[in-house]
Amino acid sequence: MAGQANGPLLAGEATEREYAIKAAFLYHFASYVTWPPGAPMGAGKALVIGVLGADPFGAMLDELAKAKSVDGRQVVVRRFHTVDDCTPCHILFISASEAERLGPVLQKLGGSPTLLAADTQTAAARGVHVNFFIESNKVRFEVNAGAAQRAGLKISSKLLRLARIVEPGMGGS
Repeated sequence: MAGQANGPLLAGEATEREYAIKAAFLYHFASYVTWPPGAPMGAGKALVIGVLGADPFGAMLDELAKAKSVDGRQVVVRRFHTVDDCTPCHILFISASEAERLGPVLQKLGGSPTLLAADTQTAAARGVHVNFFIESNKVRFEVNAGAAQRAGLKISSKLLRLARIVEPGMGGS
């Protein structure tokens, strides 16, 4: 797994390709994160990837879930319109449509054993665990390792080596 996508994003295909790459990253992150033993999702159950807000992935996450598994676990995709709709997930992508409500989302979910991901400027600095950004026309990601640790998540050093590490108050991308 790489911390960036191969090849530049071209204007005409940028959004679709960008979110296909981000969907693949979300799927692969599951192999590099360890959830606490008491997590509500439980070991051996399906790996749940959620999307909060407007879904930028379309069918991409569903196609990955049908075709792939993680450590022998089925992958299930759930979509939530509001933070109050959220049920336990292993990974929750917080859509840009929720950027103005990121504070309440983090207040409700920030301490839960859910890997929170987004692609909104300053999201990692505010407490989201993984935030995507575009740099030199490539999808990259940053990690707020402290926030992930406080949520009981252990992120592999292999993944951390590929990320830009962000601490609260740094401003993020």
